[in-house]
Amino acid sequence: MSPALVDVGALPASTVAVVLAQNPAPPPGQGPEFGKASPVALVVIVLLGLATVFLIRSMSKRIKRLPASFDPPEEKQPAGTDDAGSSTS
Repeated sequence: MSPALVDVGALPASTVAVVLAQNPAPPPGQGPEFGKASPVALVVIVLLGLATVFLIRSMSKRIKRLPASFDPPEEKQPAGTDDAGSSTS
C-alpha cells in the first residue's frame, strides 16, 4: 500500500496542509480476495457432488449384477465318454 498525498487546495496559502492518506487495513483474516467467490460456485460444487453420488449408486448396482467369473461355462460330459466325445465301450 503506497500512501497517496492529498492537497487541500481550497484553503488560503498560509494554511495549506498536506495530509497523508492511505487505505485502511482489512480486518484480520480477510485478505484482498476475501468474499469474491460467487454463489454460482457453490451450486456447481453441489451439482458435482450429486452427480458423483448417483454415479456411485449406478455403478454399484451394475457390479452386483456381474457374474462371479467370466470364464466360459464347462460343459458336463456324460459318464463313460472321453474328451473327443466317443464312448469308451
